[in-house]
Amino acid sequence: MATKHSKTDVILIGGGIMSATLGTLLKKLAPEKEIQIFERLKDAAEESSNAWNNAGTGHSALCELNYTKEQKDGSIDISKAIKINEQFQISKQFWSYLVSKGELTHPENFIRPVPHMSFVKGVRNVDFLKRRVKTISSSPLFSNMEITDNKDKIAEWAPLMMEGRTSHIPMAMTYDKTGTDVNFGALTQKLLSNLRDKSGVNIKFEHEVISLKQQRNGQWKVKVKDLNNNETRVVESKFVFIGAGGASLKLLQNTGIKQSKHIGGFPVSGIFLVCKNEEIAKRHNAKVYGKAAVGAPPMSVPHLDTRYIDGKRSLLFGPFAGFSPKFLKTGSNLDLFKSVKPNNIITMLSAGVKEFNLTKYLVSQLMLSQEDRMNDLREFVPNAKSEDWDVCVAGQRVQVIKDTEDSRGNLQFGTEVVTSDDGTLSALLGASPGASTAVDIMLDLLKRCFKDSFSQWEPEIKEMIPSYGQKLTENKELYEKINQDVKKNLKID
Repeated sequence: MATKHSKTDVILIGGGIMSATLGTLLKKLAPEKEIQIFERLKDAAEESSNAWNNAGTGHSALCELNYTKEQKDGSIDISKAIKINEQFQISKQFWSYLVSKGELTHPENFIRPVPHMSFVKGVRNVDFLKRRVKTISSSPLFSNMEITDNKDKIAEWAPLMMEGRTSHIPMAMTYDKTGTDVNFGALTQKLLSNLRDKSGVNIKFEHEVISLKQQRNGQWKVKVKDLNNNETRVVESKFVFIGAGGASLKLLQNTGIKQSKHIGGFPVSGIFLVCKNEEIAKRHNAKVYGKAAVGAPPMSVPHLDTRYIDGKRSLLFGPFAGFSPKFLKTGSNLDLFKSVKPNNIITMLSAGVKEFNLTKYLVSQLMLSQEDRMNDLREFVPNAKSEDWDVCVAGQRVQVIKDTEDSRGNLQFGTEVVTSDDGTLSALLGASPGASTAVDIMLDLLKRCFKDSFSQWEPEIKEMIPSYGQKLTENKELYEKINQDVKKNLKID
């Protein structure tokens, strides 16, 4: 039987928050464009965007200490924290706009107000936290942040964490009421449901992209397999976005563009403890982040999280790292091995030599028993009992490994956007804080890939995102004005 052929303007690979966000933006800015979305699983947001596979923190650097580095002279670099918070403000503004237009209803289904806190112990860490707050609170984005080293006040903010605590070690905690918990799975499903109802949008689940090849005319020929009947079809498109979580690297390598060379990935799985005692979960309402142990990677930062999943309040602690060669939770054990190519083997080996601490950390994590994990939890919840907590295996994260001008095999812990020279293809790699910053990342992608149209779109972008092109951290009045509308629309006041 002959392979079916069709054409479209845009192909989005992956049914997660990135494709949902990009598709929504494109349909707002260029409603005439035809869009096809392919997801290999049975439903949207089943991998990285799934609520159980995603921390849902609404990353804004209110509590994540790894976004504010201490310099050799003792000063605190807050530039990354400012950037990430600005990016999350853009996401909230876009969601607020969609709510105001009736396209996102019941925002409490995907976003809830949950205080963000940082918790440290020891003289040096307490001093660091105080200097961090002093520095960062000069920005209006962080002006609500409070700090205390008074144990009675800490007990007022986080009672569960102070019960049974007998240590006399100094400790401190920050508190920011503007924090949120975001269910990116629920948000993704609603965005894709909206897209499905729009003219010119075709969403196909249980369809796997198996190859991408660029033609001489610049268009991409994308071969897709229908997993229900194993039939294949070819779709030609002017633009392709690869937002397939851990599978993005494999698909990027398949394109053959020069940006796919000398780049690799290292998979790390996440494990959390979930409180199954609802009475205990009800007594903690916060996302509390600690500091990563010396020598441990940023992804290992321990946190005690209030989550809202499927309308139910839950309490999670972690992450603990696991290892699997899979690039997706539903992937293949051959994913890591198949990602090693002649053009990236030196890159991968260089990373292996340089990242001894990561290897050591992963080995130590793999050897942890349930009681070891409980002992880590007791650093946050001293009275924690094993019978109240279950193990939950979260999603896979693929950390990017790439060469830079300075050296080979550098492990990246953020989110990377790779774009072809002609702007006809873009791929998203990496992990945190991706979902929280999705709108800003996708706007930057549109600016790169649709250069001829972007200037015409800017007035509408500014209507959807009033702060676009400005820095809220430098404009307190604008921030407060916009934030009032955002809080009202999203019901997070």
